[in-house]
Amino acid sequence: MASLYNSGADRAARRAAVLANHLVQADQLATGSLLLASNCLHYNPPELTNPASFNPIHLRQILDGHHLEARDWMFKLMEESPLFCPKCRWEGKVFVAPDYNATKEQQREMTMRRIEFLLNNGVFEGWLTDSSAEATMRKFALKECIGIFDHSLGTKLAVHFILWGSAIKFFGTKIHHDKWLRDTEKYKVLGSFSMTELGHGSNVRGVETIATYDSNKREFIINTPCESAQKYWIGGAANHATHTVVFSQLHINGKNEGVHAFIVQIRDSIGNICPNIRIADCGHKIGLNGVDNGRIWFDNVRIPRENLLNSVADVLPDGQYVSSIKDPDQRFAAFLSPLTAGRVNITAMAVYISKVALAIATRYALSRRAFSVIPNGPEVLLLDYHSHQHRLIPLLAKVYICALSCASNFLKTLYIQRTPESSKALHVYSSALKATATWQNMITLQECREACGGQGLKTENRIGILKGEFDVQSTFEGDNNILMQQVSKALLAEYVAVQIKQKHFKGLGLEHMNGPAPVIPPVLTSSILRNAKFQTDIFSLRERDLFQRFSEEVFRYQAQGESKEKALLLSYQLAEELARAFAERTTLQIFLEAETSVLQAPLKEVLGLLRSMYAMTCIDEVASFLRYGYLSVDNAAVVRKEVMALCTDLRPHALTIVSSFGIPDSFLSPIAFDWIEANSWSNLSSE
Repeated sequence: MASLYNSGADRAARRAAVLANHLVQADQLATGSLLLASNCLHYNPPELTNPASFNPIHLRQILDGHHLEARDWMFKLMEESPLFCPKCRWEGKVFVAPDYNATKEQQREMTMRRIEFLLNNGVFEGWLTDSSAEATMRKFALKECIGIFDHSLGTKLAVHFILWGSAIKFFGTKIHHDKWLRDTEKYKVLGSFSMTELGHGSNVRGVETIATYDSNKREFIINTPCESAQKYWIGGAANHATHTVVFSQLHINGKNEGVHAFIVQIRDSIGNICPNIRIADCGHKIGLNGVDNGRIWFDNVRIPRENLLNSVADVLPDGQYVSSIKDPDQRFAAFLSPLTAGRVNITAMAVYISKVALAIATRYALSRRAFSVIPNGPEVLLLDYHSHQHRLIPLLAKVYICALSCASNFLKTLYIQRTPESSKALHVYSSALKATATWQNMITLQECREACGGQGLKTENRIGILKGEFDVQSTFEGDNNILMQQVSKALLAEYVAVQIKQKHFKGLGLEHMNGPAPVIPPVLTSSILRNAKFQTDIFSLRERDLFQRFSEEVFRYQAQGESKEKALLLSYQLAEELARAFAERTTLQIFLEAETSVLQAPLKEVLGLLRSMYAMTCIDEVASFLRYGYLSVDNAAVVRKEVMALCTDLRPHALTIVSSFGIPDSFLSPIAFDWIEANSWSNLSSE
């Protein structure tokens, strides 16, 4: 193909030949001398020309990591229920997807009907009452499958189980567990989570809702003192929730003890809003319209003393405030630490939605043709164009190595095995990987939408609508930019502590900084670039150098008289670069550990290609490798060429790679299969 573009003369000759052919046909048609037959396009299943080079089941086992049978059962349960809108399109081909043409009221009602169906089929059994690792991982697996079908349904469940339910479980004590957990699991109680306010989102310390203790009646009085204190974006509040966990400033005898969590009933058993509570709908959104987000005002609502969730701190009947954690900052951190479950869930969900988009776009690119490269020649498959490969295959590597698939499973395991000592590491990892995965998901969705051309705009083809549905992931459960600032701040504290104590780094994967700095070869070749040690070395070198640059800049601002907080804010550029370096090195490291356990040679070879593509793409996209001299300009150009070489090497494996995602055909879209038949006149009635 490349030989056709060797010179301007070649290009001109080709264009002239194509133009001449059009003119000849036009002249013949005009004179009626010849009516040329048109060769209509036909769909050719990519499986016929893209044989599998490895068993996709083996790769799925690495990517899903756990509960494959439970996932398949969950998919089948949804496929077979009319509540999940199955549509038979052609020759028995069925697709399931929410009806986004429904009004928000209809979408919300359908969400609740689906929840009732899942409840009656035992899906939620043990989600709150069984704390074993097995039950928790099964819950993660089933929720990921549900989220692939509909983000509204997945989010509604997350609010009920992961936010409200986890708050009761981890902020509360036995009295709360006995009263609320079983009823929550059985949906006798419909929970919500009132943390965000109109005036305060990420800054939870600043919430303005007040809980004042009345020692005479042994009650708390929950009040919204001003409009900016109204609880906002509260999932479930607008229509369905009966109870909510309210985060409020606790006032006792005129003293503010900081933010605490309280259980407040907001509706009775038949859905009437409780006295002294006002609720308004947040209205139509760019996505998630199956979730009834609402706003809540509390007008001196009285609740029993026992409704304080008191695992961290308590108020005795006489009004005495008690806590085993004396430091207010540590106490606040203890309140928030259990909420990492939400970020773990969001990280995994972002990866799975990227898989959906890439499976659709890659299958379409393996059957859709456009233009020919020789006069009168056949049109070329989209994925045989180097430019199209460069659009999709690096994204496949990022999702795979995605390292993020392995990284999200790592995060789940870390969450399940968490201890008080590991809470800081869990916060850092969950913040960094949540931000990285959700940002990457939006990049992936946009590129896949464009790669499908006009077909990507159709709602039934999913990718376009998923952009609006999942855009919010970069905001809820922690704004991504704020999370990455928290990551860099925690890393700086770790770095400074090691320097002061003159000890070795231990934890967060930072042990690589205990030895000498890696040395990058002055001349890079393909074999060096694809070497795991080189990839680890250059990622580690970047992280090590950014640690030093960031700390030096912060200390320099402090030496000039700035406070530590102001110095951190002024150093935000290096902070962002360090957090990204940490996330990408972590991701590469996690994937390498998974790769070493693979024994099948064909699969191991493909994993090596994916790892190299991930590493080369990160290096090619991130300016810091050039900005700070980790690579010369010439070596950066070599990296860029290696990306294209890896695209060529991975192209034959593209279909097998997306097939190993384990997502049933019915959860993809028509353009992932026979897109011609899907758009035929005979199938109009099935659209």
